[in-house]
Amino acid sequence: MTTEELAPGTSRTRADDRYVFHSWSAQAAIDPLPVAGGQGAWFWDEDGNRYLDFASQLVNLNLGHQHPRLVAAVQEQAARLATVGPTFANDVRGELARLIVERAPGSVPGAVPGAATGAAPERRWRVFFTNGGADANEYAVRLARLHTGRHKVLSAYRSYHGSTATAISLTGDPRRWPNEVSADPHVRHVLGPYTYRSAFGARDDAEEGERALAHLREVVRLEGPGTIAAVVLETIVGTNGVLVPPDGYLAGVRALCDEHGILLVTDEVMVGFGRVGEWFAVDRWGVVPDLVTFAKGVNSGYVPLGGVLLGEHVARTFDHRPFPGGLTYSGHPLACAAGVASVRAFEEEGILDRVRTLGAELLGPRLREVAARHPSVGEVRGLGFFWAVELVRDRQTREPLVPFDASGPDAAPMAAVVAAVKARGVWPFVHFNRLHVAPPLVTSADDLEHGVAALDAALDVADEQAEALRR
Repeated sequence: MTTEELAPGTSRTRADDRYVFHSWSAQAAIDPLPVAGGQGAWFWDEDGNRYLDFASQLVNLNLGHQHPRLVAAVQEQAARLATVGPTFANDVRGELARLIVERAPGSVPGAVPGAATGAAPERRWRVFFTNGGADANEYAVRLARLHTGRHKVLSAYRSYHGSTATAISLTGDPRRWPNEVSADPHVRHVLGPYTYRSAFGARDDAEEGERALAHLREVVRLEGPGTIAAVVLETIVGTNGVLVPPDGYLAGVRALCDEHGILLVTDEVMVGFGRVGEWFAVDRWGVVPDLVTFAKGVNSGYVPLGGVLLGEHVARTFDHRPFPGGLTYSGHPLACAAGVASVRAFEEEGILDRVRTLGAELLGPRLREVAARHPSVGEVRGLGFFWAVELVRDRQTREPLVPFDASGPDAAPMAAVVAAVKARGVWPFVHFNRLHVAPPLVTSADDLEHGVAALDAALDVADEQAEALRR
């Protein structure tokens, strides 16, 4: 054993510090928690400190840590066939594609198929598998451009679509800025609906949806409808605020796209596979897109997997014309095996129903009760197991607790709140001035209560920080 090798059982922190280059971080400024294990909605560090995973890691661990069915599926598949190239047919890959297609938008009983403009009553789908969400969005844009012969793509300023070249260009938040040197030059951004901080002066959700649609229509007109291949939207904006679209907004986007031969691409990487109690969140509004991207919850991230659902009308473009793209690990058998097990677990364990029920009857009401007690909470919003608690200095002015894209001392008030949450054994998802609540979909009612109680206590710190900033 060399001097730098670690003996069995030794903390991995030293090896991580020495050899791992971490994403989105100044390497000298980070101190990652060394995670030793997890079970269900909980994980623990090497010192035995336990945390309720209110972030589902990166909003991907939908079935929780070490779900026995997923673990067994990966083990059994590895023993049978660990890997095979994407040019071969593979039973588990085909089975997962079938399961996804049968649950795709417009295919589920009760969904409203097609657009408001009278599309066919049934949409058939194909699945192109990727390694994750970023490359799913990358390929969705490529497919849209090749299908339409157009080059421009519209996406929202408040969005995150991944960090590969086109995906980071689609992204609207500040993570795009330092990456613009290699940006896709044909992406344009629009303002989506955000009633609490309306850029349109709207008084309620209905008016916000109408004005956001009018804004989008004007951008389409000014950019030239015949130049636009696709509109790419997170069905529910994730990292940038858990922004639930007003009723009618997505249907309006669908109609606008149909009017001009533009493809509608919905990014379901975060909110697909049960996060809000639907197989795909867009089902809640009865809108059927042309392309749907997914990842994360499809197999809870046990093995990297993502994909694009292609409407048959897009897939037919490549019946006699080769599609110029592919990935070595597209539809990896281990990842697909976990995906098949996940879909079956969802149905046999009643995951969608429990998310709808607990989200509407426990998580949402309890978060709103907590918010009412804390003047630092400006708004609580969300669906299912996907919520945001937006923190402000003043409820009247709605000034955020910390500035937009704050860092260093400017971010200290939010850092103090986050530290208070973690000190109570709960690990939140945090972005700017918001605490996001996105626990695994298997989290028990008692654990949800525990997590909300921890947030309640930690928000006392937020109140103190807000009061100090008002002085």
